[in-house]
Amino acid sequence: MTTFHGRPDGSGRRVALVCSRFNDLVVDRLRHGAHDTLIRHGVDDEAIDTVWVPGALEIPLAAKALAGTGRYDAIVGLGAVMRGATYHFEVVSNQSAAGLTRVALDTGVVVTNGIITVDTMDQALERAGSKAGNKGAEAALSALETVDAIGRATDGL
Repeated sequence: MTTFHGRPDGSGRRVALVCSRFNDLVVDRLRHGAHDTLIRHGVDDEAIDTVWVPGALEIPLAAKALAGTGRYDAIVGLGAVMRGATYHFEVVSNQSAAGLTRVALDTGVVVTNGIITVDTMDQALERAGSKAGNKGAEAALSALETVDAIGRATDGL
């Protein structure tokens, strides 16, 4: 039995960050965490592109367009969806996550989900760099590890 593990090696990789402007106070912190993580793991600053879209529902469409260019090894979706008084929270959360998954499966490009879904601003800030770490950084790290694991596994076939 052969086992493949991905390393978070960003050398020679190109990554796009697709960020939601809605709740940008939180999203910019997620973006900063993702960008810093990519740099620390060897991705050249010039190989990181950031695309801002209006909200979390627009992230999958932008990710699909970027994946279609063939330019990126990975795409990281970053956003913050906070529960309100209506069902809209569930729609946005579920559909943005499903859309990102579909983009990855349809294009074969690694796409990770750094869209946090929370009840309060305090929870969002905790997940964007305080008590609960930075979920943008985690999504970026997952992207690098997944690209590497897939590369190792497919090279071994």
